[in-house]
Amino acid sequence: MKHIYLNLKRFDLPPECGGVNRISSMKDWGPTIIESTQGELKKYPDTEFVMYFPEAHLIGANNALDNDANLEIGAQSVYRADTAIGGNFGAFTTNRTANVVKEIGGSSVIIGHCEERNDKMGIIAEAGVTGSEATQAVNRILNAQIKEAQKAGLKVLYCIGEKEEELENWDQVLKEQLEIGLDGVDKTKVVIAYEPIWSIGPGKTPADKPYITKVAKFVKEIAGENMDVVYGGGLKSDNAKMLASIPEIAGGLIALTRFSGEIGFYPNEYLEIIDLYLN
Repeated sequence: MKHIYLNLKRFDLPPECGGVNRISSMKDWGPTIIESTQGELKKYPDTEFVMYFPEAHLIGANNALDNDANLEIGAQSVYRADTAIGGNFGAFTTNRTANVVKEIGGSSVIIGHCEERNDKMGIIAEAGVTGSEATQAVNRILNAQIKEAQKAGLKVLYCIGEKEEELENWDQVLKEQLEIGLDGVDKTKVVIAYEPIWSIGPGKTPADKPYITKVAKFVKEIAGENMDVVYGGGLKSDNAKMLASIPEIAGGLIALTRFSGEIGFYPNEYLEIIDLYLN
């Protein structure tokens, strides 16, 4: 099966707030994206489509889904603990738990995105912890989040990737992220998204086909041959055909659809990327 994920990050804010939302008012943003895409996605019954929304939009997005939609919604990570019968009944101020995501209507969660890893590394650095001790701590926290997500019945897209300063030992970095992050979890309900962090952003050289293929094979070697791997560095119109030609890659993670001019996410361009990749 192919998997196409969409991480909408904080794209709901309009340009006057420093955002990139030019498609609707913020209150209608979630439903607008669902209603603009779900009909076309039904043409691809053998592909899993998941959209990860900021939490404020999960209910609106879920309410806009058709009963026969080939589309799921999810959240951008969850907390490392949760409510439980006979346990904590809700003392999680500011934290989004997996049970909340499930009750809202989400079925999946993205965990370990490079931006989430950076945030956790920054917090740990404030305590004076850096280096391998810090990265291992982050991987343990992400592992706890995956376990809570799975307890709540959520599927997981687990992101891994190496930074530019980690290129010389990329294999050890990814191995640690996989071994610690996936320790004791149900791998049948996890898909790996590979983010070559060193190649993402303006002025960076994108990872090429041989490099992506090498890493995808390595991930399967460490995590298991049956583990699906998607490209998390950004499935775009200009790399869709290349990624589709890699047997070890089972899909991709889309974010922005336009990277120049009025940059942002546009539903029609999202559908065009999917068509390029799947056809």
